[in-house]
Amino acid sequence: MKKEHVLHCQFSAWYPLFRGVTIKSVILPLPQNVKDYLLDDGTLVVSGRDDPPTHSQPDSDDEAEEIQWSDDENTATLTAPEFPEFATQVQEAINSLGGSVFPKLNWSAPRDAYWIAMNSSLKCKTLSDIFLLFKSSDFITRDFTQPFIHCTDDSPDPCIEYELVLRKWCELIPGAEFRCFVKENKLIVVFDIYRDSRDSPAFRCTNSEVTVQPSPYLSYRLPKDFVDLSTGEDAHKLIDFLKLKRNQQEDD
Repeated sequence: MKKEHVLHCQFSAWYPLFRGVTIKSVILPLPQNVKDYLLDDGTLVVSGRDDPPTHSQPDSDDEAEEIQWSDDENTATLTAPEFPEFATQVQEAINSLGGSVFPKLNWSAPRDAYWIAMNSSLKCKTLSDIFLLFKSSDFITRDFTQPFIHCTDDSPDPCIEYELVLRKWCELIPGAEFRCFVKENKLIVVFDIYRDSRDSPAFRCTNSEVTVQPSPYLSYRLPKDFVDLSTGEDAHKLIDFLKLKRNQQEDD
């Protein structure tokens, strides 16, 4: 893979060509100070929140007396940096896309960080939702720090203009997704990309007549009859099995 190939795979490189046949999206330039904030390894303090912080009230005077406040002027206070102009642009873009978006950078989305979101999803409604996912994602960090790690050419790394991509949130059905390959403006291959090994049996046959290995995904499973017989949980199956063995011995 060449570095120019990586650049051609950026969202902003192909989206204008397929704007009419893909999900509506907005591309915003990512300011350098926002990039620096996302790469900061310090404590995760999320910027871009609209709601003021809430303070719990003590239940009693005694509890209030137990609270110790520090008067040390050197006490460090963690505050999130603010990006008012960028935050306004992002919120306007989110509103124009229906209020919910799927965020990504030039190449990757923070798919590995969905678990940290309150909704366990990549569905974002505010800039703080996006920041939380981005700061928790190794995929996003890789886009920033190692975009050309798999490239074979030794040429200097080209300058990258990083962008925040906001895609209109859509509920997609995995079974209805297809991968399409286009060559010279012609559609040459279409195939579904969703496979569930449970839908149909899959076997891997060997040369031996006495061994048939099931699908690798199912290789750790045992037929339920075997489990019932070995544990003795189903007495009727055990009786039937003993009768079968006796009949086989009599036939022999």
